[in-house]
Amino acid sequence: MSSTYNSIFSQSIQNKEDFWSKAAEDVRWIKKPTQILDASNPPFYKWFKGGKINTCFNALDRHVEEGNGDRTAIIFDSAMTGVKKKYSYQELTKEVSILAGALQAHGVQKGDRVIIYMPMIPESIMAMLACARIGAVHSVVFGGFASAELASRIDDSGAKVILSASCGLEPGKIVEYKPLLEDALKKAKHKIEKVVIFQRDSHQATIDSNFIDWKDFVKNAKPAECVSCDANDPAYILYTSGTTGTPKGILRDIGGHVVALKWTMKNVYDINPDDVWWSASDIGWIVGHSYIVYAPLFHGCTSIVFEGKPVGTPDPGTFWRIISEYKVKTLFTAPTAFRAIKKEDPNGDYFKKYDLSKFEALYLAGERADPDTIHWAEKLLQKPVIDHWWQTETSWSISGNFKGLGLFETKYGSAGKPAPGYDVRVLKEDGSEAKPGEMGDICVKLPLPPSTFPTLWNADQRYKENYMTTYPGYYQTYDAGHIDEDGYVWIMSRTDDIINVAGHRLSTGSMEEVLSEHPDVAECAVIGIADKLKGQMPVGLVVLKAGVTKSVEDVQKECVKMIRDRIGPVAAFKTAIVIKRLPKTRSGKVLRGTMRKIADKEEYKMPATIDDPAILTEITDSLKTAGIL
Repeated sequence: MSSTYNSIFSQSIQNKEDFWSKAAEDVRWIKKPTQILDASNPPFYKWFKGGKINTCFNALDRHVEEGNGDRTAIIFDSAMTGVKKKYSYQELTKEVSILAGALQAHGVQKGDRVIIYMPMIPESIMAMLACARIGAVHSVVFGGFASAELASRIDDSGAKVILSASCGLEPGKIVEYKPLLEDALKKAKHKIEKVVIFQRDSHQATIDSNFIDWKDFVKNAKPAECVSCDANDPAYILYTSGTTGTPKGILRDIGGHVVALKWTMKNVYDINPDDVWWSASDIGWIVGHSYIVYAPLFHGCTSIVFEGKPVGTPDPGTFWRIISEYKVKTLFTAPTAFRAIKKEDPNGDYFKKYDLSKFEALYLAGERADPDTIHWAEKLLQKPVIDHWWQTETSWSISGNFKGLGLFETKYGSAGKPAPGYDVRVLKEDGSEAKPGEMGDICVKLPLPPSTFPTLWNADQRYKENYMTTYPGYYQTYDAGHIDEDGYVWIMSRTDDIINVAGHRLSTGSMEEVLSEHPDVAECAVIGIADKLKGQMPVGLVVLKAGVTKSVEDVQKECVKMIRDRIGPVAAFKTAIVIKRLPKTRSGKVLRGTMRKIADKEEYKMPATIDDPAILTEITDSLKTAGIL
């Protein structure tokens, strides 16, 4: 299939208002917008001004109304409990409208904030859609997140109600939410009116003052109708940890969110309304918001809601089981999930047990996908494996390869070409544009397309200063890289992962790419540590695949030689350390900055999103053994 990418991309940049006006015809409006783009107050652009719309209607009711109520909306599969359950669009609409009615009965109105602090269960998706139904603004906080972080989000959002559950489940342990909630409520200055607890069979919480059982909360509720909302009203707030300690509330507005996400399902992912789609993420992250809940439901397809891990629940075949059992067409997950599977099952023995005949493509995002992992997955799946790049701020891909427009050639290590709507440029420190292949800050020329963040919650000035000031007229992504002569975008590292070795600006991402090609390396990270002579020196931390018999010393020597051979002496790469595992956030991002602080003996704050704090002690011990500390 030849790609229509070039003509579609060109239209989206040259005639952006016509392009998005046409996309807006695919969604259901209560009142059509009077102006497609209001550019009167940059950088605060408004898409679909004057339009009236409801998110939940576009996700649920329209499909029932259009005769597709019996189609499966979500399939819940918990590898933790063995529970499996399907909800049709009709059934989901009924559940959501009753929960929305309960929120209204307890005083939640359009514009009020509701915090959702829940595990990966169907009720979490219902909670998000119930808020959307009545125009309330949800703020999902990852279930089990530290109480201090939850408290800061309570204070910043000024939420009225918290919807929660009795517990979350991790392999081998139950995470009780009530003690975390109680601690957060004590720490928060803002007072929450109600905390609703959904009781799970794995653990029942005691319900006392200020708390209410979910069943009692919805018992006498009348189903709520969809409320008419302005296209520029807030749909949700999703917090990311800010460098200042105050969380950044990424805001999403309603109209652009519905239009752009609906557009991506066919054009980016080639998904049709009767397809089964799986985004293996969590609703606490942006991928979960956009591609477990909203985009697939806007498009009328079936979305998998999975509670479990890629390995250990119970084995590295879990992903293949889900794909086989539910005839999944496309999977979207983080590269770290596939690195975990590759580490445990390098030869794909578990893969061979399942029928993946309906499977068509794998999309990766969340952090850079190293070429070795892509090659491994391609060889195993015999299907396209596509790395695409996006951010919490954008809610959908900034660059990629677009199956719905016809795939173009893959360049391993690149994140594809800019997505329609994104005018991506590489800028140097003086603001001039970099030449093809020349490293710089990756930016997007304003205006950003629909469904990106119009501002930060209650922080217009911070939005302007953080993202729009360094390069006037551009959004600064804080990712560094280059665009090659064919227009492919190469994300090499976060701007703070560029290291300065004796005056040479080097990308840790390019070194990681080399190390990941070592046949015994499952995953790796390169950090720059302070050096009196050269400013910074790179150190490679590598995790070995299961079953490696070669000595640690040999692997370390080979890693050093690979960097010297491929990047050259300029990298001054002399140290590779074999470690048990890398510290990561729960969404799979490697905590390079924290490891660098440990190596440089700097004070650091335990990252709130860390998956297992014990790994930092292991890293410290490994750095001591290597003579770095």
